[in-house]
Amino acid sequence: MLMPKRVKRRKQFRGTMAGKAMRGNTLSYGEYGLVALEPCWIKSNQIEAARIALTRYTKRTGKVWIKIFPDKPVTAKPAETRMGSGKGALEYWVAVVKPGRVMFEIAGVPEDQAKEALRLAMHKLPCKCKIVSKADLEGGVEK
Repeated sequence: MLMPKRVKRRKQFRGTMAGKAMRGNTLSYGEYGLVALEPCWIKSNQIEAARIALTRYTKRTGKVWIKIFPDKPVTAKPAETRMGSGKGALEYWVAVVKPGRVMFEIAGVPEDQAKEALRLAMHKLPCKCKIVSKADLEGGVEK
């Protein structure tokens, strides 16, 4: 699973997901990409599941870029625990994704194969997404 090698602080606040993605909203490497349409937290195991779906369908031809990284720790308290006694233990890592963020990019495969691979990866993710091509996203503005 993806997670940071080391962090400055063990636990974080939940934060906010308001607004659109200001960076990471263009296709910088590949020909086709997967763009988030709603804000969400994506767990490290969901990113891994989407990556496996992409690489399996393309039979490891072409190149895949993962443009999100789970760097936010999420804590949870055990079930049937009374309130108080501090914040819970770290459970998993998430990547904070805002609308417009390009999460995966793919290149080196035919268009129909790339779109089908991205469609399969889309089903592994917890938010609504859409498939875009280099022509669709010019300068981060949707046409």
